[in-house]
Amino acid sequence: MGLLEIALLLLFLLCLLLGAGLWIALALTGTGWVAMSIVHPEPGLFLASAFWESTGSWTLAALPMFVWMGEILFRTRLSEELFNGLAPWVRRIPGRLLHVNVLACGIFGSVSGSSAATCATVSKIALPELKRRGYDERTAIGSLATSGTLGILIPPSIIMVVYAVAAEVSIVRVFVAGMIPGMLVMGLFSFYIIVWALLNPAKQPPAGPRLTFMQKLRESAQLLPCALLITGVIGSMFVGWATATEAAAFGVLGSLILAAVTRTLSWSSFVDSLAGATRLSCMVMFILAGAAFLTKAMALTGIPGALAAAVTAAQLGPYAIIAILTVVYLILGTALDGVSMIVLTTSVVVPVVQQAGFDLVWFGIFIVLLVELAEISPPLGFNLFVMQTLTGKEQTEVAWASLPFFSMLVLTVVLITVFPVIVTFLPDALLGG
Repeated sequence: MGLLEIALLLLFLLCLLLGAGLWIALALTGTGWVAMSIVHPEPGLFLASAFWESTGSWTLAALPMFVWMGEILFRTRLSEELFNGLAPWVRRIPGRLLHVNVLACGIFGSVSGSSAATCATVSKIALPELKRRGYDERTAIGSLATSGTLGILIPPSIIMVVYAVAAEVSIVRVFVAGMIPGMLVMGLFSFYIIVWALLNPAKQPPAGPRLTFMQKLRESAQLLPCALLITGVIGSMFVGWATATEAAAFGVLGSLILAAVTRTLSWSSFVDSLAGATRLSCMVMFILAGAAFLTKAMALTGIPGALAAAVTAAQLGPYAIIAILTVVYLILGTALDGVSMIVLTTSVVVPVVQQAGFDLVWFGIFIVLLVELAEISPPLGFNLFVMQTLTGKEQTEVAWASLPFFSMLVLTVVLITVFPVIVTFLPDALLGG
């Protein structure tokens, strides 16, 4: 049996197992077992070593810590304080409080690391307030659904940790690389809101009374705890005081202190946050373990190397490869979550990307942006489900409301592809080439 026939067989088997409703981790493991059986008589030995190596990583210890930090903050009044603290500074900008959706999601995303948590937490506060003040509901829903995806682009991010572990690149470099693209996305979202507001002045309420600079500062004092936590977590990694794992532990401690200060820390909320973090972390690690076994099996079959050689022989240009990968990931995004997209494809895609001469840190941000697009792509866009639950709207209605902001994400993908320095400048400047 040739490599092409083996590859098609494995792809069919994986689709069959996933379509049958089997857990993603088990589907990956089963496919890996079949692939390993083709080239080795005792696949069980490789299964045990792959599971141990993939989950016994010190680097991966950052994942449950960042997840726990987000779970703790999800149960605080942080989103309410963010909304109230940011609102005074946008009252004179066209679109007014709609910009708070973008800013609050960006800030909360930097401490939660989760797209769904960011979307749900900020929306619970922002939507009722925006409706009460008379803002256009469609634009508010669209801005919240898409701005919630900033939780996986602005570090620390769970998806970034998963990619860095799977692709064997520095977590800190991937974190740093996400900063400028994250701010770019926020800027494009706000730009669209300004243009929309200028074209639709009747769909926003009149501006409120002017506040003095000191009044704005007093209102923004609520941002101080969150700002200190962000500075502590991300700053310690930037200056080299802490690894990603150590910074994650610091973030958990800081979030516990923040929850205690805001009097939202109770024994019940503590246990709930720990249980939620445990469930999500175990799910992600189980998927990573299955993917590690499949990756090892694929490497022994020689399929990734053959695919990379085939791409080279086809003499496809870099942009052609990126265009193909974009289409593939967008299709996968209609049926899979972000973690699954990354672990399913890394073993095959990374050799191709390296062969084409792309920087793996840049490619990590590229994938994260495509996962962001997947988060608001029907039928399985997680943020669409969140907004559907919060608003009672149909998923298609939420998707249409998100479409203008979706196009801003597409524009960001184009910009970082044409100008990769947007991604690589900061990690090269701060951490060296």
